[in-house]
Amino acid sequence: MKSLIVINLKTYQFGTEALKLAKIIEKVDKNIIVCAQASDLYRISKETRLKVYAQHVETESPGRNTGFILPEAAKANGAIGVCLNHSEHPLDFATIKATVLRCKELKLKVMLFAKNVVEAKKLEKLNPEYVIIEPPELVSGKISVAEAKPELIKKIRVALKGKFLVGAGIHSNKDVLISSKLGASGVALASAVTTAKNPRKVLEELLG
Repeated sequence: MKSLIVINLKTYQFGTEALKLAKIIEKVDKNIIVCAQASDLYRISKETRLKVYAQHVETESPGRNTGFILPEAAKANGAIGVCLNHSEHPLDFATIKATVLRCKELKLKVMLFAKNVVEAKKLEKLNPEYVIIEPPELVSGKISVAEAKPELIKKIRVALKGKFLVGAGIHSNKDVLISSKLGASGVALASAVTTAKNPRKVLEELLG
């Protein structure tokens, strides 16, 4: 089975530059999932065929909530899903649970980031589409989780009942193959593509 690829654009690019990168990603593989800032959801979803997820939403409902990102707004602007609890934007479990419920009411898919096996097992109980295991110390680094902690992927495979992805430092086709061999359904990455001088070349090499 082909590995799922999730690319988190973070805030490396925005506006026209984010769209430009999204179009490069689309040319390589339109099945790649892109996680975008709220301000870029509309253009990327309208001008590409990519599956677009919001990087974050909150539990608030429409009303007097200045500055919050509503799940309804994310969906209205083209998001088909939401990512929550990245190590750069961690949430407490009660907030995650409430936000997941809001998203499910709106039929938004959910991916939940987990920093370790214990958190992954707890988050899986919320029935996300995927749990993404990312050791925070390896995020944006040069050494991938597949290289540094293959035993963690094995533990996750045993601990979880559902599908999971792995992230943190992913940058090569070898990382994808190792992760898949150890039980992951795919990988999540960011800086390997978002900071690359030639993101298309990086992606093509990543996909093998």
